[in-house]
Amino acid sequence: MSYELLSTIRGPRDLKQLPREKLPTLAQEIRNAICDQVSKTGGHLAPNLGVVELTIAMHYVFDFSQDRLLFDVGHQCYPHKLLTGRLGLLGKLRQRDGMAGFPEPRESDFDLFSVGHAGTAISTAVGMARGDQLVGEYTPDHGRRVVSLIGDSSIVNGVAMEGLNNAGTLKRQFLVVLNDNGMSINEPQGAVAGYFDRFRASQTYKEFKTTAHRVLKHLPGGETLEEIYHRMGEMTKAALAREHMFEHFGLLCVGPVDGHDLPSLIDMFEEIKDLDRPMLLHVKTIKGKGFDFSTGDPTTFHSPKPFKIDGCRVEVQKGGRAFTSAYADLMTEVMTKDEKVTAVTAGMPDGTGVVKLMQQFPDRAFDVGIAESHAVDMCAGMAKSGMKPFATIYSTFLQRAFDQVFQEVALQKLPVRFCLDRAGLVGGDGAVHHGFADINFLRVFPGMVLTAAMDEPTLAAALEFMRTHDVGPSALRYPRDSVPTPIQPDTPAFELGKANRLAEGSDLAILAYGFPANHALAAREELAEQGYSVAVYDARFAKPVDIDLVGKLIKAGVPILTVEDHSVVGGFGTCVLEACHEVGLDTRGVHRLGLPDDWIYQGGRGEQLAEAGIDATGIARRVRELLDEKAGTPTGNSKATVGAVRR
Repeated sequence: MSYELLSTIRGPRDLKQLPREKLPTLAQEIRNAICDQVSKTGGHLAPNLGVVELTIAMHYVFDFSQDRLLFDVGHQCYPHKLLTGRLGLLGKLRQRDGMAGFPEPRESDFDLFSVGHAGTAISTAVGMARGDQLVGEYTPDHGRRVVSLIGDSSIVNGVAMEGLNNAGTLKRQFLVVLNDNGMSINEPQGAVAGYFDRFRASQTYKEFKTTAHRVLKHLPGGETLEEIYHRMGEMTKAALAREHMFEHFGLLCVGPVDGHDLPSLIDMFEEIKDLDRPMLLHVKTIKGKGFDFSTGDPTTFHSPKPFKIDGCRVEVQKGGRAFTSAYADLMTEVMTKDEKVTAVTAGMPDGTGVVKLMQQFPDRAFDVGIAESHAVDMCAGMAKSGMKPFATIYSTFLQRAFDQVFQEVALQKLPVRFCLDRAGLVGGDGAVHHGFADINFLRVFPGMVLTAAMDEPTLAAALEFMRTHDVGPSALRYPRDSVPTPIQPDTPAFELGKANRLAEGSDLAILAYGFPANHALAAREELAEQGYSVAVYDARFAKPVDIDLVGKLIKAGVPILTVEDHSVVGGFGTCVLEACHEVGLDTRGVHRLGLPDDWIYQGGRGEQLAEAGIDATGIARRVRELLDEKAGTPTGNSKATVGAVRR
């Protein structure tokens, strides 16, 4: 597909050379390019389609080679990337050496932060605004302007509110662009979402005109309000918002304005770009704008898998049964069995499977919006009231509620159950979304129990264990992957701190935590063909470790290799080493294999597992290295020349 205008855009300077009448054509080319690529590789579609005109207008007016542009909910950045000369990277969207799905400073100086978590842009923008003032990069007459774009309901995030609270104290230009598309990833939740619905319905251009003077009387400011008013353009005066909630944060609030009216957006930004006070521009957009299928179902097309358009019909590529789907089905059984069980998620009901539970158990399943800290505290309150809450949150997002897990859950010894979807490497979303730290930060809490699932039967067994574990908090991790064919369909029940043997062997024992046990079994088959005898255990628990099993293996002289889809720093292998140390076991034969102490960027999940050396090939390679080293044989020689290691 050719893009006559887009192909000429090597950066915002080229954009500024285009006459305004050609910008709608450019907008459509951007939409076509994004839709065409996402249909092939998957990615964030609807959020990006909704901000095309808004992004063009910002780059047309501001100079973000000098001015600052910070993204909140970074999955809205595709149009920005195309306008900053990255069309050539689009063909490998979310793949290695291609365009990252989130802002990425390694790609371009136009991206200031790698950002994939919501709520952060206003605070980092306030920091840059203050920093630029302190180093002399900004004065009222010249210097770097600051703009933060926030959307997909992340404005309700606590960090965003903290940032707004401080932004109102700035005495300089500072612009927050609120992209209000009436959506989060799913339907937005909470009172703020309801407020925006009512606010959009009640405001008219005529009301803005007649109330502009009255609004100004209530605004804070050092100069006279009349002086501020007279320095505004006519569009800004007309769009001053009556009683906008963020006015009370000390921001001059304008809008809502039409986020798809390019000429008006450009005129508006021209009028407000140099206003030397903190300001919020409320922009109304349509998520998925440009294609009927995406506007009609913005949740499905928020971040779809590859899809095919056949006339009026769109078919999304189906993959294997995902752990998320298995979780939703299994939790349906758990909630049917036990009326005390509740499920809570934070803005990700579809991504975590909780949407199915909300439909079947509307009184016991909740989406609290993009507010992980609140979600965990709410679960603590429910646990204190005698309920059995399951906090279902991506591993990468639970990090945002570390303090609540500490103070309101673990310290109180409350049995909140944490179900951590997307644990481990996540593929195309890359470094901003890898769940690589949950073992590390959760294991520090006294009384915390950590477990993991390798397939659907172990997921079911783990959920049942957690349902009846009432003496403190527990956490279950499972990956962004398809559930494999079960090794043991009749898997034994989970017993606290006990591993499960999957295969016998005498040369070395692999203790795999969760999903990597599947790769360990595949590695065992490869090793068996080469004459190595390797046992494989599903470790099941990182806290407490099955120290009885570990002790027996060490005393029998069997080397141990721990394997995990988690950082090797502070992960499951570290748990094993520390448990050994506590009881005085010799750890020289215990070896760890996990994610390296380095960042792994976007690409296929299989590609990332191979890079980390925790796929079947990597595990087999490491086992050969250990056994050949132990036998004094150069690595790569066949087992026929290596003496077997017996218990």
